[in-house]
Amino acid sequence: MGIFTRSVVSRKPNESMRLFVTAFVGVVFGFLIGLCFPKLSLTKFSLSASILTAIDFKYTEYTKLGPSSSTRVSHPVGNNGSSANVTLKKIWVPSNPRGAERLPPGIVRAESDLYLRRLWGKPSEDLTSKPKYLVTFTVGYDQRKNIDAAVKKFSGNFTILLFHYDGRTTEWDEFEWSKKAIHVSVRRQTKWWYAKRFLHPDIVATYDYIFIWDEDLGVEHFNAEEYIKLVRKHGLEISQPGLEPNKGLTWQMTKRRGDHEVHKETEEKSGWCNHPHVPPCAAFVEIMAPVFSRDAWRCVWHMIQNDLVHGWGLDFALRKCVEPAHEKIGVVDSQWIVHQSVPSLGNQVRERCKKEWSIFQTRFSRAEKAYLKEINSTSH
Repeated sequence: MGIFTRSVVSRKPNESMRLFVTAFVGVVFGFLIGLCFPKLSLTKFSLSASILTAIDFKYTEYTKLGPSSSTRVSHPVGNNGSSANVTLKKIWVPSNPRGAERLPPGIVRAESDLYLRRLWGKPSEDLTSKPKYLVTFTVGYDQRKNIDAAVKKFSGNFTILLFHYDGRTTEWDEFEWSKKAIHVSVRRQTKWWYAKRFLHPDIVATYDYIFIWDEDLGVEHFNAEEYIKLVRKHGLEISQPGLEPNKGLTWQMTKRRGDHEVHKETEEKSGWCNHPHVPPCAAFVEIMAPVFSRDAWRCVWHMIQNDLVHGWGLDFALRKCVEPAHEKIGVVDSQWIVHQSVPSLGNQVRERCKKEWSIFQTRFSRAEKAYLKEINSTSH
């Protein structure tokens, strides 16, 4: 027993020394490894961590702060882990478009355009030209020859936009101009349905004038560039070309006058006009071939009703969008067209049009009365 005890005691200092040496060697070895490989792994980790920390931090602070609140905090800046005081203030710009108040104004693009762009190269070099005007036609393929003749009356200053109600679009590539046009295809809809959904004022804001035309118009005596010149000359915000007088006219106001460049008023049947400056004696164009200035269209677009797709009644209400209407709405006589009246409305559709006209008149009248009542009540 005595021998065994002395043997155990004598081995303890040796084991302790061995553990100490092993630990010391491990520390030295780890230190040497750290000296050899710090830049690659640690730098990468530090970079990614700092980015993620900054993004997460800013997001967290933005969700906590109120619209006008701010806070002063300390967080890592840069790869060396140093700290700096940074004041974060949540962005809130009431003058930005609705929904974009949290964005800095410099990044907000409230308007767009219909310019076609490349998928490669520099964005700044995409556009070799920027058309100043827009013309839209609501078309079926059966009227392709008529549309081809019409499009050729519009210069390269115009963007061409076709709304296809029959679903046939690729067939139009037989015309070279069609390959550069914009095609929107939704079956069995009207031009005012398309206009409300695809011609928002902020989308077409780059265009000085917007033509929204039917497909059955003869344009032999029409030149778009000359038309624009006359519209500018006479200060017309809403206009249309004069109509050939021998082709089934409905209104005297839109009848072409051979001895005028432009006319803005007319005489109608007795009792049709309660004042010489109101429709259909003045401040009136039809909805088959209207042309709107940018500002006028911004107003008219808001007046178009989502569910009233035929647009009947709009022609009598256009005057609400310009002032004085009897001076800024007119018919251009020296650039005239022919309404070919291609049959397109069956009995059921025509009945729908009449109902829409009545509904629109009722809505507008009620809206005006409600507004005037509210104004009168708040003024007392």
